[in-house]
Amino acid sequence: MNTKTNYRAIDIAIDGMMISLVFLGTFYFKIPSLFGYTHLGDCMIILAVCLLGTKRGAFAGGIGAGLADLLGGYTAWILPTMAFKATWAIVMGFIAYKLLRNNKYAFWIGSIAGGIIHIILYTGIKIPMFGFAYAFSTLLTLTAQTISGIVLGNLLYLLLRGRIKAFV
Repeated sequence: MNTKTNYRAIDIAIDGMMISLVFLGTFYFKIPSLFGYTHLGDCMIILAVCLLGTKRGAFAGGIGAGLADLLGGYTAWILPTMAFKATWAIVMGFIAYKLLRNNKYAFWIGSIAGGIIHIILYTGIKIPMFGFAYAFSTLLTLTAQTISGIVLGNLLYLLLRGRIKAFV
């Protein structure tokens, strides 16, 4: 069995930078809301998938967002956040890179589909943790955060794609 990978030092550095961008977007760019906060980390996850692909984007998104919860004191959310953000990235990447490979809207469609899964997963876990009323009362802010992440992440990729592709 061949387990050798072609992972270069620059790949590790780039993945570390994307993990940092997800962390910074989540941890430092917080917009307080009634039930916690909205952040810009999701747009960095979208950007990570666009630039790095499915696996590396999911890794950067899960680790970066999980670190933000760890250092932010949201310990109950670390594992769900890592799983849910990685799931969003995997769904997005599968659609963009496998199902709609040559479609110019593949990243948009993939990120929207992953975003819907993201909303369902977070709402679903809030029900046993906090009850139906809380879970559904946070839907508006969660949806707004998800939509802003999709729009900003895809727009950021459109702005950067020609300039950054040489490095990734």
